[in-house]
Amino acid sequence: MAWIDDLIREGEKSVDEVEVFYVEGTSVSADLKQKKVNLATTSRDCGLGIRTIHKGRIGSSSTNDPARWRDCLAAAVASGHLATPQAWNGLPEPAPLPASPLSFDPSLVCDPAICRDLLAQMLEGASGHTAEVTAGSAALSVSTATLANSHGIRYGGQYSGASLSLEAIERQSTGYEFDHVCFMEDLNPHRVGEQAAFFASRSADGKDIPTGDYPVVLSPIAYAELLGNVLVPALNGRSVHSGRSRLAPLVGQTIADPRICMYDDPLRPRAAGSTWWDAEGTPTRRTDFIRDGVLLGFAYDLKTAYRYGKESTGSAVRGGFGGLPAIGHHNFIVDGERDDILDERIVYVHNVVGAHTANPMSGDFSVELSNAFWMEDGKFEEPIRSAMMSGNVFDMHKEIAGLSRESRAVGSLILPSVKLNKQHIIGK
Repeated sequence: MAWIDDLIREGEKSVDEVEVFYVEGTSVSADLKQKKVNLATTSRDCGLGIRTIHKGRIGSSSTNDPARWRDCLAAAVASGHLATPQAWNGLPEPAPLPASPLSFDPSLVCDPAICRDLLAQMLEGASGHTAEVTAGSAALSVSTATLANSHGIRYGGQYSGASLSLEAIERQSTGYEFDHVCFMEDLNPHRVGEQAAFFASRSADGKDIPTGDYPVVLSPIAYAELLGNVLVPALNGRSVHSGRSRLAPLVGQTIADPRICMYDDPLRPRAAGSTWWDAEGTPTRRTDFIRDGVLLGFAYDLKTAYRYGKESTGSAVRGGFGGLPAIGHHNFIVDGERDDILDERIVYVHNVVGAHTANPMSGDFSVELSNAFWMEDGKFEEPIRSAMMSGNVFDMHKEIAGLSRESRAVGSLILPSVKLNKQHIIGK
């Protein structure tokens, strides 16, 4: 990586600060069309992102050809000339950080034969039900990321991932399941296949539900849709200071049931988003947003923190090598007192459709239920035919009656199932 040092030295001739983000990795994937492998690919990719800062003006550029770093640097410097100056107190200085990776499995190998075996195991899991498999995929990846800046930071990280998904159908009823882990031993392809086929086959004979208010349990998948589209964005410091967050004036107030805690834990071992440093080189730490139902604060990156006189919470993330750092989270966790929440007759909602249409300011939502069932004593009973659920995401968190003992990762969210005292369901 000597060329990175050359890049930074060259950049310092023109600008105050230079930041370099370089990532390279290998991946392999295989897709199913019904029960046959339709497409298999192997790829090796790399990407370079450069950010320059001069007198508060931020410029950036990227390329997937690191040999052309001089052209990329020149483009970043040039874009900075067009940027509007802003308050800026400098990129981070180096900090003593552990070298051991948090989300890397050295035994994970990007081998097409492993993908083929994972697909076979999912199909085997699905074979216990009558639903037909329509599509599926398996993917493996390993990557390294390097972050360097003109203040002497030279951080490196290793990451691995294994992803599975399967879709099934029974008449007009569909089922879908997925999994993503960093360590191969945490992957359960048989269960992914079994759950997808189960939801498709068991939902086929759904019965109508009368319109009314019901006790509801949202699976982690359904809960993630509502949480991720409304409440998580409201904890973004940029949204708070630009008047786009309902939570802005509520710090120190109770905004959820007292049993609820929400925090970002970038240091959680074996979790996909874990890292010792964020996308700008700020050392990461646990950031508590809600504790015992009380709102404590918001997430910040350097740019937003400097603009509004705050401190970065180590919450900068990148969407890829070509994207600028922005406020996000690493492992967003909902936690609190756990209990058996399936001990009475409830409506269980496995997934929802349309959560992206929820109003992020008011929190109002109306979604279609997918793979919903009546449950009692933890057992699936009658499936529920097409129905809608409406409510308010912010108010919903004041009606929480319990959290399940188990949690699962849904993207970058790690969530339990959530029991709500009552939710309005629109049926027939």
